[in-house]
Amino acid sequence: MSPWTHPVWCQWYSGGVEEDTAAVSAPWLQDCVVSLSPCSDLMVVAKGSKAVFLSARWQTDDGGREGMTLAVSWSGTLILTFSPSAFRSSTGRPDWTCIVVGFSSGYVRFYTESGVLLLAQLLNEDPVLRLKCRTYEIPRHPGVTEQHEELSILYPAALVTIDGFSLFQSLRACRNQVARAAAAGSEVVQPPPLAYKKWGLQDMDAIVDHSSVGIMTLCVFDQMRNASILGGFHASVKGSLPAMSQYITVGGGPYTGFYYAIEGSSQPLLSHVALAVASKLTSALFTAASGWLGWKKQNEEEPIQKQKPKVEPATPLAVRFGLPDSRRHGESICLSPCNTLAGVTDDFGRVMLLDVGRGIAIRMWKGYRDAQLGWVQVSEGRGESSPSAPLPRRHAQFLVIYAPRRGILEVWGTQQGPRVGAFTVGKHCRLLYAGYRLMGVNSVTSQGWQLHTQQVCLFDPATGALHCVVVYPVGSFLFWGCLIGESPLQKVCDTLQETGISPHHPPLSSLLWWSSIDFQRRLCFLLSLGAVESSWDMQCVSPWWQQVRSACVQSHSAAAALLAAIVAHRAAKDNITSLAETKFQSEWEAVSLELEQWAVCVRQLEDVLALQTLLCVAPLKGTPGGATPHCSVKALLEGGRGGIADSVAKWVFRQDLAPERLKDMLQRGEAQRTEQPSQPVLREKSQEDADFNRALLVSVCQRFPDSLSPDLLFAHCCWEYVVQWNKYPEEGRYLCCAVEHLKLVSSPHIQLGISSMMWNTFIVKRFSAAAFLMEKVGKAPKDRLCRRDVGMGDGATTSFLGSCVALLQILMEREVEAEKLCVEEVWGVAEGPASIVELALEQRGIHYPLVQHHCLLATLLHTAMTFNLRVKPLSLFDSKGKSAFFRELVSIQLMPSGDMDPGLVSLRQEFLLRVLTGWVKTQSEAGMAPASTRLDLDSGDETWPSLCLDLGTLLQVNPDVLRRHLVCELYNHGLDPRAEQVMLEVEDKDVLGSQLLVLTGQRLSYSLLHTQTQTKPAMELLARLPPTLCTWLKAMDPSELGCLSVPLSQTSRLVSRLIEILPENHGQYSLALHLLEAVEVLQGED
Repeated sequence: MSPWTHPVWCQWYSGGVEEDTAAVSAPWLQDCVVSLSPCSDLMVVAKGSKAVFLSARWQTDDGGREGMTLAVSWSGTLILTFSPSAFRSSTGRPDWTCIVVGFSSGYVRFYTESGVLLLAQLLNEDPVLRLKCRTYEIPRHPGVTEQHEELSILYPAALVTIDGFSLFQSLRACRNQVARAAAAGSEVVQPPPLAYKKWGLQDMDAIVDHSSVGIMTLCVFDQMRNASILGGFHASVKGSLPAMSQYITVGGGPYTGFYYAIEGSSQPLLSHVALAVASKLTSALFTAASGWLGWKKQNEEEPIQKQKPKVEPATPLAVRFGLPDSRRHGESICLSPCNTLAGVTDDFGRVMLLDVGRGIAIRMWKGYRDAQLGWVQVSEGRGESSPSAPLPRRHAQFLVIYAPRRGILEVWGTQQGPRVGAFTVGKHCRLLYAGYRLMGVNSVTSQGWQLHTQQVCLFDPATGALHCVVVYPVGSFLFWGCLIGESPLQKVCDTLQETGISPHHPPLSSLLWWSSIDFQRRLCFLLSLGAVESSWDMQCVSPWWQQVRSACVQSHSAAAALLAAIVAHRAAKDNITSLAETKFQSEWEAVSLELEQWAVCVRQLEDVLALQTLLCVAPLKGTPGGATPHCSVKALLEGGRGGIADSVAKWVFRQDLAPERLKDMLQRGEAQRTEQPSQPVLREKSQEDADFNRALLVSVCQRFPDSLSPDLLFAHCCWEYVVQWNKYPEEGRYLCCAVEHLKLVSSPHIQLGISSMMWNTFIVKRFSAAAFLMEKVGKAPKDRLCRRDVGMGDGATTSFLGSCVALLQILMEREVEAEKLCVEEVWGVAEGPASIVELALEQRGIHYPLVQHHCLLATLLHTAMTFNLRVKPLSLFDSKGKSAFFRELVSIQLMPSGDMDPGLVSLRQEFLLRVLTGWVKTQSEAGMAPASTRLDLDSGDETWPSLCLDLGTLLQVNPDVLRRHLVCELYNHGLDPRAEQVMLEVEDKDVLGSQLLVLTGQRLSYSLLHTQTQTKPAMELLARLPPTLCTWLKAMDPSELGCLSVPLSQTSRLVSRLIEILPENHGQYSLALHLLEAVEVLQGED
């Protein structure tokens, strides 16, 4: 393979694939089963009954350059093949590769690179679903159970695990026998039997993939917990901790299942190996083209076996627990190299990250339908760990996700890491990940190995290129090698050049320049000039170091200040340690107040750096909010306990984040959305920006868990939005967002306090101005008057009054409970003005009847502005009610009580009837307007009728009168289905029947007398009608109808409903019967 050539974190190298046939279209690979060996030197491609083996070879191109390519080493015909998988065996160095093939008949066969069948085994009579291998891994630290080699074979309802040592011995014996038989035609020697276990997987509806995690041992606490759950309070706990083999399956019912097989619960089964070496091997070597050793042509049939192999029964294994999701079905699972994490794909287009040990989902990515997964593991360099203590090397896990529908390959850091790389690739590629290393390796033969195995490769059928994904630790290399002076600058450049990374790449150039000036050593030298004197008391603060800390905490460049603080901390520690050894000559570590001060300073600067990074994100164009504030430790300490939340709230406003979106970001539940394919570049850029902002915000909130708790952040966001609304009152959505943020505050005390402060500071003055203006003009004021008295246009005034209603409803719904604020330990010394939340907690409780009184007025004002009604809102209340308005909400006022004056009740009823009429008109207009021209108006909200009924109860208006009026208005505008629904709630059906009888007469009068062209049947019907009915119809005025063109079928149904609700002794019952007869005759004529 060629060396690394891409100068970014994730590098690629590619090798061409030689093909004997002409180029084919890219989607052909989707129908193939492809497997790659762990060293990427052998690829197997199978489709239908055909298979091709491609081996790595060195070749020279036309330019004389040598490179690694994959060329066809064998091709032939397979019968009933399903899923090939490759693994490598070795006794010291890799020398040959064995290909394992699963068949739909249940057979598992093993072949060499040249297509020679080594052995075959029938372990189950169901089709083979998946083949996976687990190889030896060096334990990372003491206490980790050493994992054995294993080959696992998944069937629809069974899982077979073959011991790796037994398999390795059998394969080696078979291969040696094949070699001897080919050379001298010696007799076949029966190889040692295979040792395997067969489990019958239960309690899952369907299983499509699996992972064998290996042997695990519970700790004492987990064992006691499981015993208590399963056996209750009196359960007994065994003294010895059992070792268990863990298996994870995906499919359906449940979506993911966890199985645990206790070691020793099932004895290994010994199976005789069906050796596929015959005496005709020598001649078969020369007739491979015609099909041999199980690889026959399609028109040839396998010889019928004399005796069917014995199939051992499976040992039942019940699922321990799972992740139930009735609608979700798993498609694949990919285990990480460290056996602690697993990626699972499903049919919803999600990729879920599982914690294997705890059995929980810890992360989810959305928008990855048909995704393919792989893992890249990066080990810590030897020079990065402590040189004094040879600690185990640390490892970082990266999840590789290939989304074929989006044509993108991404690399994500786990568990909650960011996306470290993204590449645009073809949509018909195949991600190849072996997931295992070399077989036949143990703790002795693995020492000193540096083989590059377990690679993640992407095969592109369009170009025939095989790309390999690698995460390279450039930052670790530079900081641990160059910055500490162990590697010269030229050596770093040469190393980068060898790996294909150009040192002229901007980020690398900056780091190299930074390392070349030897900044940290010069800084250490300067700081050492202020070394403490021998007479200094270590329990006091050094004036010199205090000056350095003061410079760091006042700096607005958090990155530079943090680096200086880290170096100064190290220099101070060296000085203090040296002084302690001189004075005390003890092996105890020196503890000093100075070092504690530096530890706090470094932590504060780390927090400020994260906060400054968030605040420096560019705001959206056109969003007000001022310039990005300067951030320093001193500024945050002097800003009080609310300074941090206030800064983040300003950032939220500049980014124009919706309240619900901010809530999802704080809960880390939002994932990437699938963008429209018409704008792939803009879509990807916007999605990357959204993910970057979310990651930054989550990181900052994790560093300030108390100062940026959800309640505090929502409260400060609410206050920021209402402040901005006060500056720009025409932007009514700012006040709406403030109220929405307030609704998300879960603390009743904070919510109540913020609501009271908003009302007294920003709302009540404009609210009273709007009420007095409407009272003065007697109707909904026009735009000019609203701007003069309220300070905003009529549209903004309507939105403002709606927000007032929502704010007052929040005040009525909350009960106050005592609460206490917390702050992080390193920021506990903050001094400054009281925060918004602290002021909110100091607010007194409200007087509920007074708040309800204002909420009623706000609802009347909002209703009048919405439907443009004529009303004097204050005149709908008596003297007590008028005097109680616009007082402090915490004060006790004399409120109206008892029955109201009938004149006021009549005015209130008339107003509510006009509201219902206005709402029905908007519904009728919305139904007649084209769908493309309809507006989402507040007047079209479906909650207005119920709101009017609630207002009727508060205003002492009979709700049945409102319902009857609503029914009549709905019929008047031709909305008969809705009218029938409301009619069911009307109590006085007699009065409603009389009202609807008039409306029916108006409809029939228009059909018979007032149409442009009267038909002959209509004239004849008029002549046959009774004189009284004809006179009554002529007296009707159809111009009062809101909708004239109503189908006769609806009118007929209306008359039928009238006859149902009117009693037979009613004075107009006979008139209703005549109307029904007339409508039926007229409908029959039509």
